[in-house]
Amino acid sequence: MNADAVLSGGGVRVIALVGALEVAEERGYRWVNLGGTSGGAIVAALRAAGYTPAEMRQLMESTDFSRFRDRDALDRVPLAGTLLSLLLENGLYEGRALEAWLEELLARKGVRTFGDLELPAALAGDDPRFRYRLQVVAADVTRRRLLVLPRDLPDYGLDPAGFSVARAVRMSAALPYFYEPVPLVYPGPDGPETSLVVDGGLVANFPVWLFDVEGVPPWPTFGFRLADPVDQAVPFDGPVGYLIALVSTALEAREELANAHTAARTVAVPTLGVRTTDFDLDLAMRRRLYQAGREAAARFFRQWDFGRYKQAFRGQAGPLAV
Repeated sequence: MNADAVLSGGGVRVIALVGALEVAEERGYRWVNLGGTSGGAIVAALRAAGYTPAEMRQLMESTDFSRFRDRDALDRVPLAGTLLSLLLENGLYEGRALEAWLEELLARKGVRTFGDLELPAALAGDDPRFRYRLQVVAADVTRRRLLVLPRDLPDYGLDPAGFSVARAVRMSAALPYFYEPVPLVYPGPDGPETSLVVDGGLVANFPVWLFDVEGVPPWPTFGFRLADPVDQAVPFDGPVGYLIALVSTALEAREELANAHTAARTVAVPTLGVRTTDFDLDLAMRRRLYQAGREAAARFFRQWDFGRYKQAFRGQAGPLAV
């Protein structure tokens, strides 16, 4: 059965999304389009490239996440390095290690640019938004706009087919002040121009609408959302820890307003109290998160009915009901 999947942001906790995807695929669903924000964009990109949930689980269990806290010479200046990095580079860490890791993994499956993820015309149809099977959300803070990659790249005079998938995902996962913004260079009327791009959670942490069309859809779109415990206490150490907690809270709390239509197609996956930037997550907790994703998806699909969903929210009489 065809379906689309949209995955929320959530940092290191996204192994839980892998567990949820696995259950959906065990139920017979095959993804046509995949999309997401931040950590969800990482999982979506790996799945779009051909990694199975079992392979992704192994990657998420074996990867040393602390490698993604990469620093340059400025960051290492004694005493003042952290402050200088924030003031001059707008981020504590480079983000290059994350991009290099993704680039290597995607290349193993023969994926480098979005051109390698082009959908057959029979599935994409004649809507240019759906030409590529992966879409990730980022935020252009220079132009103050939500950015969907690769579909918005022509607005910048760039060819989506030649744009790096790893670079796009790094943009989507560039947590403000934690990672440096990613420059997007594009041709302007008076020469090259540059936008600074950061984590898509700033504008849409759960973009479940990514693949919506008017009228009755040919197949369902499922949202997989990391749901934090209510009133969870988030400890932090010092001013830098406070800054990261502040930004993380803003991104995690920025969900689309709850409505019956969104809830009807969303698998809400518990995060077990794990924070977005818990890079030292141990193996036992990674496995607990994965299992939490499986259990949440199993509960959802026991009651899911596409016919009932279409009748309630996607009738023939009009466009998408929200």
